[in-house]
Amino acid sequence: MTAPSALASTLDLIGNTPLVLLKGPSAAAGCEIWGKCEFANPGASVKDRAALWIVRDFEEKGLILPGGTIVEGTAGNTGIGLALVANALGYKTIIVIPENQAREKMDTLRALGAELVTVPVAPFSNQGHFVHTSRRLAEETPGAVWANQFDNIVNRKAHIESTAPEIWAQMNGRIDGFTCAAGTGGTIAGVGLGLKEFDESITIALTDPDGAALYNYYAHGELKGEGSSVAEGIGQSRITANLEGAPIDTQFRVSDVEGLEWVARLLAEEGLCLGLSSGINVAGAVALGKQLVASGKRDVRVATILCDTGFRYLSTLYNPAWLEAKNLPVFPWLAR
Repeated sequence: MTAPSALASTLDLIGNTPLVLLKGPSAAAGCEIWGKCEFANPGASVKDRAALWIVRDFEEKGLILPGGTIVEGTAGNTGIGLALVANALGYKTIIVIPENQAREKMDTLRALGAELVTVPVAPFSNQGHFVHTSRRLAEETPGAVWANQFDNIVNRKAHIESTAPEIWAQMNGRIDGFTCAAGTGGTIAGVGLGLKEFDESITIALTDPDGAALYNYYAHGELKGEGSSVAEGIGQSRITANLEGAPIDTQFRVSDVEGLEWVARLLAEEGLCLGLSSGINVAGAVALGKQLVASGKRDVRVATILCDTGFRYLSTLYNPAWLEAKNLPVFPWLAR
């Protein structure tokens, strides 16, 4: 067994995450389903990649000076990634987060030294929305820059340059499909564009949670959401700059109940404690695998993103009272 690399910088811990074969999903799909373990990043989520690329881009362009401040609006994970990167490089962070996000994310941000600003949940059209609030704070704060993860295409560049080549290399160039959900759109667009550079025939699928508008957009050309989801950090009602030109070949919609079934199975059967976005991604990967098998492809291999750790949702997804209040199934071992 090869020993892990010795790294010269803590920031080099971001990326180069493992890829693992998921046994239960593979059996369900009738093909190989692989999960990219983004919870292995220092901030325990896929968002560390975008955070590092965005901050390095500010530095290269001379937009941030030593001791400067990075401001961002986020569901939590990008803020955590930015706080860690900022700490390593000598910057401060101001993070704006909707007040309905998991308490663990807020506690983590405070523990990392970020200045945390919570705002009421609001639609994007409302100027009180967390994205607009963070933009205003960046404009009002001396020496500050706004990360703007939704429309800053350095976000998807991170996945074009790192995540996609890693998946291609880890799968030895044998990959038939990739899918994940969209929040900013950076991951699905970046990995999709990056993989298409290696092989145009790879099927890129969007997996959308209930309540988001992108499934209908890619299926029928109309931004229209149906239902709702408790998943954090995914689900989008507009075409962000990161999503423009994303090579989406097909699309799936996954309910919270189906996503939670995979969260439960991956923990109980394979020892992976994940968040709901990962469960929704895995459900989408199973659907894509089945579709590719049904089309006549042989030896199908599909990859998806395991976005973050379930330890970030102990007060929500792993809390029986919270699940019952949301009319969601309680994991059997929590109901004892």
